[in-house]
Amino acid sequence: MNRREFITLLGSTTAWPLAARAQQPAMPVIGFLNSASADGYASMAAAFRQGLHETGYFEGKNVAIEYRWANDHYDRLPELATDLVNRRVVAIFANSPSIPAAKAATSTIPIVMMSGDDPVRLGFVSGFNRPGRNITGVSILSGELASKRLELLHELVPHAKTVAVLINSDFGPSGHFRSDIEIAARALRLPVEFLQANNEREIDEAFRTLAQARVEALLVGPGPFLDSRRDFLVSLAAKIALPAAYETRATAAAGGLMSYGADVGDGYRRAGLYVGRILKGEKPAELPIDQATKFELVINLKTAKTLGLEVPPGLSARADEVIE
Repeated sequence: MNRREFITLLGSTTAWPLAARAQQPAMPVIGFLNSASADGYASMAAAFRQGLHETGYFEGKNVAIEYRWANDHYDRLPELATDLVNRRVVAIFANSPSIPAAKAATSTIPIVMMSGDDPVRLGFVSGFNRPGRNITGVSILSGELASKRLELLHELVPHAKTVAVLINSDFGPSGHFRSDIEIAARALRLPVEFLQANNEREIDEAFRTLAQARVEALLVGPGPFLDSRRDFLVSLAAKIALPAAYETRATAAAGGLMSYGADVGDGYRRAGLYVGRILKGEKPAELPIDQATKFELVINLKTAKTLGLEVPPGLSARADEVIE
């Protein structure tokens, strides 16, 4: 082999890997749109990634994730959704308050939602079995469990003459939540008082009102804003010795008296599974809405004792978990 042939051969062998790398498909990018904060919902993001893992996708290895956190500034969600669309992501995950912004930003990119209410009633999808359009996902029905949560609180604190209800009106399902609470309260002949909590200042004001009014029980409404402030809410309730019921198990584990609802973390995991299935070629229009079927009643016995409450044996027996 002469010198010219050797140089030609060397050039072709070094150029081939570069050409091969250039032809390899780029790593798919998923958009993760969330109304809460990265700190408050780190465990939910981890649950979402776990769902991706179960379908064979690992962040940084064969998939990338672009996170967009609104830090409870819901007015920023349209801008963040548009930014993800401009990034040409292959799919968007959107938590409940983020769904309208994601839906408005694209009619073609698949959207996997985590809905806290009936997505058909809200107009996000055409039906549960065949959602249609470009949206599918998980529904945990957090707002629709309101009446049952009120009944359980009334059973645990039967002496309460009035129940205060803390509500985040910025959370879409809160309207249905309020209506359901009003209907359940009338059936129980139990007066309820609604207090708005759309920011931490309003939470502080609400608890000052509760302390002055000497309300004997509190029901905390659903939604990422209130859920991500579970430690703050539990500490405020403890300061005024106020029995309170919450949506998520994590709040009861943090010292809240009682919780009843679906496993939100598992909902994020199942949403991750759906994103993985879409990456493998399934169409969102043909993936049925994954509805929560298991709802957990958790009672913190230690908190009940601190409050001087006797947990009825029948209620304790129905609990999925008793924290001692």
